[in-house]
Amino acid sequence: MRYTIMTPEEAASLIQNGQQIAFSGFTPAGATKSIPVAIAAKAEAEHAAGREFKIKITTGASTGDSCDGVLARAKAVSHRYPYQTNADTRAGINAGDINYCDFHLSMMPQYMNYGFMGEYDWAIVEAADVSDDGEILLTTSVGTAPTGLKLAKKVLIELNEYHSKELRGFHDIYETANPPYRREIPIYSAGDRIGSEVVKIDPSKIAGIVLTNKADEVKPFKASDPITEKIGYNVAEFLAEEMKAGRIPQEFLPIQSGVGNIANAVLGSLGANPDIPDFCMYSEVLQDSVINLVESGRIKFASATSLTVTPEKIQEIYQNPKFFRDKIILRPQEISNSPEVARRIGVVSINTAIEVDLSGNVNSSHIMGKNIMNGIGGSGDFTRSAYLSIYTCPSVAKGGAISAIVPNVSHCDHTEHSVNIVATEYGVADLRGKTPLERAHILIENCAHPDYKELLKKFLATVPLGHTPQTLANAYAFHEAFLKFKDMHKAEF
Repeated sequence: MRYTIMTPEEAASLIQNGQQIAFSGFTPAGATKSIPVAIAAKAEAEHAAGREFKIKITTGASTGDSCDGVLARAKAVSHRYPYQTNADTRAGINAGDINYCDFHLSMMPQYMNYGFMGEYDWAIVEAADVSDDGEILLTTSVGTAPTGLKLAKKVLIELNEYHSKELRGFHDIYETANPPYRREIPIYSAGDRIGSEVVKIDPSKIAGIVLTNKADEVKPFKASDPITEKIGYNVAEFLAEEMKAGRIPQEFLPIQSGVGNIANAVLGSLGANPDIPDFCMYSEVLQDSVINLVESGRIKFASATSLTVTPEKIQEIYQNPKFFRDKIILRPQEISNSPEVARRIGVVSINTAIEVDLSGNVNSSHIMGKNIMNGIGGSGDFTRSAYLSIYTCPSVAKGGAISAIVPNVSHCDHTEHSVNIVATEYGVADLRGKTPLERAHILIENCAHPDYKELLKKFLATVPLGHTPQTLANAYAFHEAFLKFKDMHKAEF
């Protein structure tokens, strides 16, 4: 190999205070695992010596604890973009120690390309293979890695022997040009391939390679419970009825699904529903549940940017690469999450809400309007352009102390103009073509927990005449009650 083989510590020694780094990873899948740990150790040593050391971090989405976690705990992060799920990173952001900006995930590569994010000193990526002429075979995610590799002045690679070189053929690397030279993205179905199997860069940019052998830090999501299973059942039944009514074609439409146990329950219900035909996915993340449905034949093809599966499941894929290579494709996130493609092929988007208000606005990123949870992720990319946009959530949280259906969301990520359907364990609210007042009544009757229905109706009774059922004096009565009494039931109007 023509490149310099180095230790993680030697790689970290190249990173300087204030530099901006594009890390690979979209969820823990494909995230770097050794160099960030060494950078964190360097930061701690620098701090102990009384010297400043912080870096700016760009990723595809969240990463693993060996990237986001260790760097946050070492106080090594000045800026973080665009999405995270790590508890230590979240705490640093909400404490004001880490400067954080939340972007739609499809926009991140574009903002990088436009120069909005400034210069990138380094790209640090995980690879399954690297050729002497600069061809890089990525591992289990693509995310923003191609953009980072293109823009960075220098590159460090973790060559991870854990991941099979049989991944060649799973990726479809395609990048759009900047305006005014941008053309349409020529994808007309979930399985269309339009790019290359590898990322190609100038090999002289590669400053070194660190050899690793580490699995992705993907943990199993919580098992389905009666509530998430009922939500999944409600969504599947609703979509089956839409087919019967002719509002979804008989061949069905591609599904986009968020991450987590509710998403798994919904996909499981879609797979189990005999009235729903075998279908495709055009999404951002593929979880274990998707692989199970691919194996059973219920999912015909799955397109995403990340293969976020457990070590056991990835080994199943590596043991039968020919089967899965024909059914799974990994794209850059500007393509996997492209609103243009989502609208063209008619994606049905299914994402998770933290709370929904009586007008149909959705908060998917903040707690009590103030503290970031994870971020908007890719939900907005799909919601606005979906053939049909669906939001799911349990009707209550914190043992019933929090209602997911509230008078007014404490933070708005997705407006009433983009949200078509809301589903909880109690039912489905179809908001299409409904006035704001009609939406309020439907959400209360179909989705709210019985313990909160009368309280929500009481709020409506305080609203003066107007187009939207809202009164500023009472808009956050539910949230104020929780902040004061730790129980939304105590809201007063």
